[in-house]
Amino acid sequence: TMWSLPAAFSPLLLLLLLGQTPPSRLQSLSTMKLRLVGPGSRPEEGRLEVLHQGQWGTVCDDDFALQEATVACRQLGFEAALTWAHSAKYGPGEGPIWLDNVHCVGTESSLDQCRSNGWGVSDCSHSEDIGVVCHPQRQRGYLSERVSNALGPQGRRLEEVRLKPILASAKRQSLVTEGAVEVKYEGHWRQVCDQGWTRNNSRVVCGMLGFPSEVPVVSHYYRKVWNSKMKDPKSRLKSLTKKNSFWIHRVNCLGTEPHMANCQVQVAPAQGKLRPACPGGMHAVVSCVAGPRFRPLKAKPGSKESWAEETRVRLRSGAQVGEGRVEVLMNRRWGTVCDHGWNLISASVVCRQLGFGSAREALFGAQLGQALGPIHLSEVRCGGYERTLGDCPSLEGSQNGCQHDNDAAVRCNIPNLGFQDQVRLAGGRSPEEGVVEVQVDVNGVQRWGTVCSDHWGLSEAMVACRQLGLGFANHAIKDTWYWQGTPGAGEVVMSGVHCSGTELALQQCQRHGPVHCSHGAGHFSAGVSCTDSAADLVLNAQLVQETAYLEDRPLSQLYCAHEENCLSRSADRMDWPYGHRRLLRFSSQIHNLGRADFRPKTGRHSWIWHQCHRHYHSIEVFTHYDLLTLNGSKVAEGHKASFCLEDTNCPTGMQRRYACANFGEQGVTVGCWDTYRHDIDCQWVDITDVGPGDYIFQVVVNPKLEVAESDFSNNVMRCRCKYDGQRVWLHDCHTGDAHRANTEHSPEQEQRLRNNLI
Repeated sequence: TMWSLPAAFSPLLLLLLLGQTPPSRLQSLSTMKLRLVGPGSRPEEGRLEVLHQGQWGTVCDDDFALQEATVACRQLGFEAALTWAHSAKYGPGEGPIWLDNVHCVGTESSLDQCRSNGWGVSDCSHSEDIGVVCHPQRQRGYLSERVSNALGPQGRRLEEVRLKPILASAKRQSLVTEGAVEVKYEGHWRQVCDQGWTRNNSRVVCGMLGFPSEVPVVSHYYRKVWNSKMKDPKSRLKSLTKKNSFWIHRVNCLGTEPHMANCQVQVAPAQGKLRPACPGGMHAVVSCVAGPRFRPLKAKPGSKESWAEETRVRLRSGAQVGEGRVEVLMNRRWGTVCDHGWNLISASVVCRQLGFGSAREALFGAQLGQALGPIHLSEVRCGGYERTLGDCPSLEGSQNGCQHDNDAAVRCNIPNLGFQDQVRLAGGRSPEEGVVEVQVDVNGVQRWGTVCSDHWGLSEAMVACRQLGLGFANHAIKDTWYWQGTPGAGEVVMSGVHCSGTELALQQCQRHGPVHCSHGAGHFSAGVSCTDSAADLVLNAQLVQETAYLEDRPLSQLYCAHEENCLSRSADRMDWPYGHRRLLRFSSQIHNLGRADFRPKTGRHSWIWHQCHRHYHSIEVFTHYDLLTLNGSKVAEGHKASFCLEDTNCPTGMQRRYACANFGEQGVTVGCWDTYRHDIDCQWVDITDVGPGDYIFQVVVNPKLEVAESDFSNNVMRCRCKYDGQRVWLHDCHTGDAHRANTEHSPEQEQRLRNNLI
């Protein structure tokens, strides 16, 4: 049997319908499927084809116009149609001409709701096949294009691939990068005949397995091993290879496909089952190259840094390694990519550029959160072989009305290192919470046990949830006396765990050699609660820069602020109420750009009433305000501001949910922002004791990482500050991750800078 899905139009075949959509559209999609067959990098245009009775066919151009094209485009998940193309502009199709003389009103949700001659009733030839051009903007509800199992006409399924190591050296590796290709087809593993096997095929296989590229194999070694097995009378290989059910006869890929199911795959020879599937051949062998992050640490010093320096693209706010919002570096500023025209081929270029495999999902509509900075690119049109996203044709992001709710994201294939099998949760009320149990080597034996909760925090919990594949950490739990662990796994086998937060597994974090836990095993083992979405707080740096000014404020107006420790300690020695303090004042606007509301860690019962300001503070240390020298040491004491959290404003059409008044619920809703005006108490840094000079003004949001966020790299805002003794200027205000790649700090350096320990 021959079944094929040409890569040129595979992305639209694999549209995934997510979210809330009207039942009528779901019903019509289930009764009739459409696809566009056209240029591979333009999923929104091509020859219109219809699936009916298990067979794809075309539509005749008689009477077909913009109204009919609009219905087709909406059914395919696009906002509207731009135009239509008659006379087989996208080439003549094959198979039946299913529809002719189609007439739509324009309000239908599916083409089969329009009038026509009926299925297969046509007086047309394929020279009259209709094509359509849709607006690249996706409809709300069509949220991603993902690689799913592609079905052939008989519903047969090509599910996954793997590499079977052959050489002894490959078998010793923890990560298999070279071996014979095996394909899971209809639930059974088969090998692929090497006749007609190409580097393009290898590229697709490696991409599926999480590797960015492939290299040629030394085929004569493998041929020698194969021949020796065929001659060995004890080997079953000779009898197995004579069965066609052992083989996939032929694979033909372009190299840009995100999955082998999108290639032309011939399972058995065309002449029927009697002809051998791989006469005189052997199994196809592939050798993949792992990305820098997954290679053994044998690289020369500096090579990792040079790779990072070359990288002009990054992923943000993803729960797993290899997923996130796509951001590119242009003109020394990081910005996002608009989802107009975004597809799996362009997403795969990003993934490979970052050292991952091909993309398994291209996400639209800011599915992995929004950014605040510029939108650099739109209408990205990669062919699939570009080395970087910057090599692909594109438009400027500002040219076609993109907003940050159009931020594009990706999920990449990454190598399976087996870490997910080395951690589990036990005793929780749901599968997303419980005592953390890990598998480690104890005197040469693999044993399960618990993790000591000394120094267990959100960074460590984030790594545990990532390793479990459960998203972000909601809480890092130090006392788990109310959860029963797995019998026999109660002993502490890991202690002193310290993670930077970027590791793939707890086993990669720093930890004690010999286990040492101050409170022993039992009820104080580390636990987590995980969540698939998290908040992401970002300070509006531009507003800080625009609103900063100096005020000499009389002490008579500062009693309340003094009581709340908003002034430097030298204020204690002043002759109250005579004199004044010099304050650097500014407004701050803190946006929640994540996918979950930002809520205080503690419930109302532990909020603190502030008599002076007459409201409850739900978080005692929500921001740090500091003035630093250019080398990072603190000059103005600043203060640790405690806040009442609320929605000051929300985008049009969104309801405010949190308010401080009347002991109300506190938090910041997704998409909303909490504003602290320059003229409210404590919205300042006291610089009375600071001399003229050049400084760094720094604000850190959620400094103790008390509340989970999807991205902590944007929690620090810094400005250059010039003070001449009378006036102040703030310039170059930016969040910590907004500028060049080589100015970014490691998580440990960032923590030291926040705590003024440089």
